Amino acid sequence: MSEAVDYRKQDEDLHWDGAVNARHICGPFYRMGRQEWLTDRGWEQLREDGVVVVIDLRNLGEVHRRDFDPQISEDAMRGIRIVNLPLEEPGNQRFEAVAIPYMNHTSMYRLVCEEFGGHLRAVFEELSRGEGKSVIHCSAGRDRSGLVATLLLDLAGRRDEILMHDQLAVRGINEWHRVSPRKHPYESHRGEAELAQMIAERAVELERFIDWLGSAEEYLRGVGLPLARLERLKQLATTEMG
Repeated sequence: MSEAVDYRKQDEDLHWDGAVNARHICGPFYRMGRQEWLTDRGWEQLREDGVVVVIDLRNLGEVHRRDFDPQISEDAMRGIRIVNLPLEEPGNQRFEAVAIPYMNHTSMYRLVCEEFGGHLRAVFEELSRGEGKSVIHCSAGRDRSGLVATLLLDLAGRRDEILMHDQLAVRGINEWHRVSPRKHPYESHRGEAELAQMIAERAVELERFIDWLGSAEEYLRGVGLPLARLERLKQLATTEMG
């Protein structure tokens, strides 16, 4: 079994072996980049930390192992339930006209909320089960994961942490682009000045999204999340984890 690439983690990152952009959101909720970056030891560490569910926000066509992904044993994911709940629907013309080549900016958060409310409801219904700790992930652990993290932080009354979460996610995947043996077809490592500008531009759009949102609770009720599940989510999101 091959080892993980030597990815330099930030102070706030979780040290699950192989994980990229992995960190705590709030309550029993966590986020990271592609699950295929985890090694056998990384999956074992998830179990040791109490993770029982991994929610994959990617489209089915994105779910596969790539060259340079570590090879894992057949029972590596034993005891962890994997749920695929894409945030978008292929063929949506309004979304695909903007998401070029994919959802890659906070400026698209409102559009996803407007077009794919049912998809988001399904994610939050799953999170509200509260079986144990849950990890959400997309590809980079930045944008789709970032939208879900934004709503969770708002539910937890931690709106003041949203911009920092986005900054950490942007810096995390930028570091991965620096060390990854597989060059990304659309993105590359950015220097500090360019990265800071990117973070600032994303922050402006994220604040606009938060103003539009009003509250995550109001939004989730609007897309049909049952009140009992919403109350459970708020309880979980505000739970202090030991």
